[in-house]
Amino acid sequence: MEALATWKHGVEPNRISFEAMRDGLSSLDGVELGARYCEADETCMSVGRGGIPDELGVVTLDACIMDHEGNCGSVSFVKNYPHPIAIARRVMEKTPHVMLAGEGAEQFAAREGFFTSDLLTDASKKLYETWQELPEKLNVRLRRSDEDENEYIFEYPEKEKMRELLRSELPHNESHDTIGLLARDKHGNISGACTTSGLAFKMHGRVGDSPIIGAGLFVDGNVGAAVATGNGELVMRACSSFHIVEMMRQGVEPEAALHKAVNRIKKDKHLTDDMQVGFLVLRNDGKWAAGSIREGFQYVVATDKQYNTLFNK
Repeated sequence: MEALATWKHGVEPNRISFEAMRDGLSSLDGVELGARYCEADETCMSVGRGGIPDELGVVTLDACIMDHEGNCGSVSFVKNYPHPIAIARRVMEKTPHVMLAGEGAEQFAAREGFFTSDLLTDASKKLYETWQELPEKLNVRLRRSDEDENEYIFEYPEKEKMRELLRSELPHNESHDTIGLLARDKHGNISGACTTSGLAFKMHGRVGDSPIIGAGLFVDGNVGAAVATGNGELVMRACSSFHIVEMMRQGVEPEAALHKAVNRIKKDKHLTDDMQVGFLVLRNDGKWAAGSIREGFQYVVATDKQYNTLFNK
């Protein structure tokens, strides 16, 4: 068995996913349980309740889930429902569709009995107010390898230089990026999940790669799986998760397939120095790989032979 998750805040979700499989649950159950934990953790400021809002101060959530048989479900632009990953699984299991969006997804969730909650916490509201007060607004980017352990770096221009907003000035001392999870259970079945509140202070209505099957996540039980994190626009333009799995289908090793996907994104004319993309890859025989377009990517791996461990790439 193997379980993989993105970023430092994936340590506990990955442990939950792996232990669920060890206790006899499926890989699909494992990744959903891990994702739900992160969605409920209010310090994860780009996942679930407590996520950073958009430009209007509204928190909107996206998620997708996929199993080894090609079954998949997705929701996007969901408001007031703290567990989009569970709604995505219900879309997969109870509808003929793959993706529901906005009010349609919310109406479906209501019919299915999911509970609602105010997703904007005091902490995320305070951060939004800070962003509004700064003259040129607050830029949010992913960490570099030589910076502190927090995934997000908040900075704004001051006297023609970028000044970092110190953690002491933020409402939480932690903040994170999209969480993606992959798992292979004792039966050799692979599943994946991805959940996020998206880009901080995004345009209202913006949806990234996380709920897009083939971009943020792709699983083929006969081959393997890949999940992405980082700048969604870069991933969507390259259909990166599908690209990686399709290369493995053609016999390319996981590490090599990942590097090919990374190199393709590096050639994107829209790529800027403050963007990051990371990938996790899991082949159906348990071989895995992880990598990113620049240093600073963190991920977690647990296997039958390795305790749940955080890596810095």
